[in-house]
Amino acid sequence: MKPLMSNNPSLASLYQQQIRWRVITLVALAFICITSLILDLSQGPAPLPYLELIKGLWQPDTLPAAQRVIIWDVRLPYAVMAILVGAALGLAGAEMQTALNNPLASPFTLGVGSAATFGASLAIVFDFSGLGLSPTFLMPLFAFACASVASLLILSVASKLGGSVQSVLLFGIALMFGLNAMVGILQFVADEGALQQIVFWTMGSLARASLNKATLVALVLLICCIFSLRNSWSMTLLRSGEEQAQSMGINVKRLRVMTLLRVSLLTAAALAFVGEIGFIGLVAPHIARMIVGESHRMFLLGSALTGAVLLSLSSIASKAIIPGLILPIGMVTSIIGIPVFVTLIYQHQKRGGQ
Repeated sequence: MKPLMSNNPSLASLYQQQIRWRVITLVALAFICITSLILDLSQGPAPLPYLELIKGLWQPDTLPAAQRVIIWDVRLPYAVMAILVGAALGLAGAEMQTALNNPLASPFTLGVGSAATFGASLAIVFDFSGLGLSPTFLMPLFAFACASVASLLILSVASKLGGSVQSVLLFGIALMFGLNAMVGILQFVADEGALQQIVFWTMGSLARASLNKATLVALVLLICCIFSLRNSWSMTLLRSGEEQAQSMGINVKRLRVMTLLRVSLLTAAALAFVGEIGFIGLVAPHIARMIVGESHRMFLLGSALTGAVLLSLSSIASKAIIPGLILPIGMVTSIIGIPVFVTLIYQHQKRGGQ
């Protein structure tokens, strides 16, 4: 490819223009993300003027105590967690779609999100204090363990069924319903306090976010993003076809296993503190693919930024739909995501996808 471009100045120029356009698109997504964050911080039962908000973020000591608490203890963790969780789910969905060669794959449509919910529910209902870990770490740990098992099970089924879109999707849906039934059993045997926590999880809410929890999610996202970008060339080759990737010396089996482990870690970390938030991991990669293309160096970052924007906008919508009431954000993403999901299935079947 490189010699061809060097011998063809017009082709090389076109390639550079595409790269510049995609970089500009990523910068625009980052700007939209920051703008949405500021809007989210300003919205709520007590609206804050933008100048006071920016001043409060830059010089918190200049604000009255009440406004300082609203901004730093309530709204900032809420808004930042929306950005981080959306980015984690967007990145997880992009990697899962490539690893399984399945345009309808996401942590929720294939049951990985339900597995994380089951793991967190186990940590809530049963006493694992003997492990010497606080509940802050127990829930993500159990969510990650169950999500990893589900991911590897999906990988095994995809390998045996030849990666058929319909077959893998149907298996994921069956797995999701089975795990939801097991979560229902845990709810049935749980005491009142544990039941309330599980219900909170299944509705999806940012209400219990804190800066410490957001820092943990940010750390996981940063580590996974670094490893994802290191494998971006291999993922691009895998997207072009398994045989082509193998011919270029890529260990496809190892690449898929490591990718799905990252998906599990991202899903568990994203959902451990906010509960089930569906459809972001499905919709964000499709939007990113349309605006930055298939090259994973851009596509992975685009999916993360798109997921962050979508969940941040959903956070704003959750405050605006019913004035004076903040809806659980998982409900908002489901309301928006269901028609988009149906549209994606229809378009894929119209193209005759397998």
